Amino acid sequence: MKWDDVGSQACSVARTMAVIGDRWTMLVLRNAFMGTRRFDHFQLQLSVTRHVLADRLKRLVDAGVFRKEAYQPNRYEYRLTEMGLGLYPVLLAITGWGDTWLDEGRGAPLIFQHKGCGQTMTPKMVCSECGESVTARDVIPMAGPGLQASRSAGSANPPAEKRASDAS
Repeated sequence: MKWDDVGSQACSVARTMAVIGDRWTMLVLRNAFMGTRRFDHFQLQLSVTRHVLADRLKRLVDAGVFRKEAYQPNRYEYRLTEMGLGLYPVLLAITGWGDTWLDEGRGAPLIFQHKGCGQTMTPKMVCSECGESVTARDVIPMAGPGLQASRSAGSANPPAEKRASDAS
């Protein structure tokens, strides 16, 4: 399978990676969540080539993660859409993983304060139904309606139960 075909799989991870699955895209998103909106500011902060940055921003606009808003003729700001804002928990999860496993004993480079209560917070995954913390050991992947539909359409993806058992 070619990388360009990954997004057509009946797999939420594959479809997501087709949109955000490279290092520059995640760094662009990180900076957007911290308030960066203009091309020149992204480039200055990330030290990425204009060509690579233009490509990533175009892909994010095309995917619906950003929208372009003109602030001068032929000059645009890149604003996160609702779809883009939905990636914040993903970025927090990646940040938490890096802080836990890759900080080399130095501690987190950024900490996060919850506006609602004013406390420093650590992102955590919880069950949407009962509120309990969730780890990989607490979840059983099962085939959902999207996988069932792709099976009917003749997809070559293995059943979710098979993929889940291969991962353990």
